[in-house]
Amino acid sequence: MNHTPPAAVPQRSSPGTAGPSTLDGPVTKFSKRSAAAVLVCWLLVVFDGYDLIVYGTVQSSLISETGWGLTKATAGTIGSMAFVGMMIGAIFAGRMADSWGRRRTILGCAVVFSIFTVLCAFAPNAAVFGALRLLAGIGLGGLVPSANALVAELVPAKWRSIIATLMMSGVPIGGSIAALVGIQLIPAFGWESMFLVAVLALLIVVPLGLKYLPETLVPVSAAEKAARKGNTGEEPAGFSSLLRAPYLGVSLLFAVATIATLFAWYGLGTWLPNLMQLAGYNLGSALTFALALNLGAVAGSVITAWAGTRFGPVPTAIAAAAVAAGALVVLVTGPPVGVVYFMLVLAGVGTHGTQCLIIAAVASHYPGHLRGTALGWALGTGRIGAVAAPQIGGLLLAAGLGVNSNFLAFAGAAAIAAVLLAAVGLKLKSKVAISEGANNV
Repeated sequence: MNHTPPAAVPQRSSPGTAGPSTLDGPVTKFSKRSAAAVLVCWLLVVFDGYDLIVYGTVQSSLISETGWGLTKATAGTIGSMAFVGMMIGAIFAGRMADSWGRRRTILGCAVVFSIFTVLCAFAPNAAVFGALRLLAGIGLGGLVPSANALVAELVPAKWRSIIATLMMSGVPIGGSIAALVGIQLIPAFGWESMFLVAVLALLIVVPLGLKYLPETLVPVSAAEKAARKGNTGEEPAGFSSLLRAPYLGVSLLFAVATIATLFAWYGLGTWLPNLMQLAGYNLGSALTFALALNLGAVAGSVITAWAGTRFGPVPTAIAAAAVAAGALVVLVTGPPVGVVYFMLVLAGVGTHGTQCLIIAAVASHYPGHLRGTALGWALGTGRIGAVAAPQIGGLLLAAGLGVNSNFLAFAGAAAIAAVLLAAVGLKLKSKVAISEGANNV
């Protein structure tokens, strides 16, 4: 069965929408208009990353200063709320983007996460704060698969993997900004100021999106239209296609590998400042450790973009996950502070790099009419790991198991991701071998 995306057909902007139309034919070059749209998507991912990591920067302040009666366990529960929302948003936004168009879905998600993040600054108690984080998470989770699906349509196929990986550099860059801003803002203006920064996305980047993002629907050939109606042997669009041959095994492996990877990445993102404070460092120093993690993740986006293009996204992802696991195990040994910084950089390279490469692999593996749905599936189900990580981290600390229990848990998750991705590689190789054998008959 041939799953190569069909040639694009002309699409029109939806009535009443701004922005240029796209997909006038197969994308063979990277135009200035496409570059502007990709830049806007990347800026939105930066704010997405900021809003994800910002909770880790204010967690200690919420426990000690708000009077909400938070414990480490309940703080972990609140930390999980945004990821519950992200799971909902990622699963449904990918499908919405495939059906309703990328532009409306992306901008809608950006407005949702910006508004509810700003409102977190005015939360009167822990329950309202958690509810607002959940609602913001729906927008946060929906943005990344929708933006990646749009970017995959705007760039030539040969650039798709590297651009998808570089797009995800926006997440740790946003996290780095959160750590840098927190060092200055939290002592001067309190934890609330960290959430007010999200208004910049609403006032600056969303208007840029209205101007530059094209309104697209996935190009559909006559054969695909018939397939969606069930009139041919081709797979229909939607989640059902991901969970049947020929995609079932790979779809499940991608999902579980993403669960493990996001458990490690967002567990560190949520708990690292607090863990370092528990290890004896002050808030400023603890935030510099978070900065090291996120700068490592930025470097990981660039390194894995190059390595993924040269060696393939799946083999590179296996190596990246193994590096993360090893670096986190070293932290348990209590190394000198210089080594701690270096291991956190490697952990950032490995955890976030692995996730970037999984996204690149998914974007390349599925045909065009399933791409947004497949990205939403992987990232949406993967949020189970992101939901569990803050909660489990808090429970381990509440049980008195110490800082190292968190590092070991996150290292174990990274190691599991490496094993699962090795299974993905074997499955894809066997599929290629079968296909080549059929072609030689």
